[in-house]
Amino acid sequence: MAYNIPDVRRIRSYFLRLPLATRLLLLVLTGFYIAVAIRPELEQWGALIPQEINLTTLYRLNTYPLLHKSLPHYLLNTLTLLPLLERFESDHGTIVTLLLFTGSFGYLPGGLYTLLERYVFHSNTSALGASVWVFLLLASESIKTYRANPNFQILDVRIPTWTTPLIFILIVSFLVPHTSFLGHICGAATGYLWGLGYIRFLAPSEKILRWIEGKLNLLGRIPHYVSVDQKTYGRYGVLPSTSAGGAGVARVGSMQEGILAGGGGAPLRPMTPAGGQRLGG
Repeated sequence: MAYNIPDVRRIRSYFLRLPLATRLLLLVLTGFYIAVAIRPELEQWGALIPQEINLTTLYRLNTYPLLHKSLPHYLLNTLTLLPLLERFESDHGTIVTLLLFTGSFGYLPGGLYTLLERYVFHSNTSALGASVWVFLLLASESIKTYRANPNFQILDVRIPTWTTPLIFILIVSFLVPHTSFLGHICGAATGYLWGLGYIRFLAPSEKILRWIEGKLNLLGRIPHYVSVDQKTYGRYGVLPSTSAGGAGVARVGSMQEGILAGGGGAPLRPMTPAGGQRLGG
């Protein structure tokens, strides 16, 4: 019986071609995993614990996606996040990616999660893990797919393509114990808002970005830097043309299939201050 052995050269080539912000975020995720393995108390320090969010602990809204409870949790989330993050940076540029993933893309889903836990569910279930970003990016991608291909069909049932992330969230919630359905929904909600254009104002002005890049010659000085002028579809998600539409849809579809096959990105796992719930398997 023949087995398909992964081509090490292709894997190596893929990692060598990763853009700058994707590399940096992957490095930070790995660094935090190693740090937590050495100092487990860091998990309690950086996790998103709703009742402990105040003016002096707002850093938790940015640290919780960087923390993982175990090696499988770390691997599942980072390997699922990697192609999505690379695609986002290729579309929007390195500066926008770094600013959003070190700021708004942590604050928005984390803040929404905290408000719902505190004032709606009156709970204190904490969460951590990069799968909040996985579902955020999946939701954003699903809006692109929906505009080009509104439905996919299973038997005689037509299902809107924008619901794909929600289907993944349900599957992960059923298959992976102790995962946070609410945490993933908050991530997906932020992704939908970005994909629909309602929070695009969070990204810096393209004119300002061009000025910074030209003044500092970032493209010439920094390896793997993605300029604002090198984005695949443009900042505001310009739809692919008729001739290119098929390829664009195929790319998004194949990526989503790969994510489903690979585990879907683990959810925010509820976690009390003593135990915890993680975002992801």
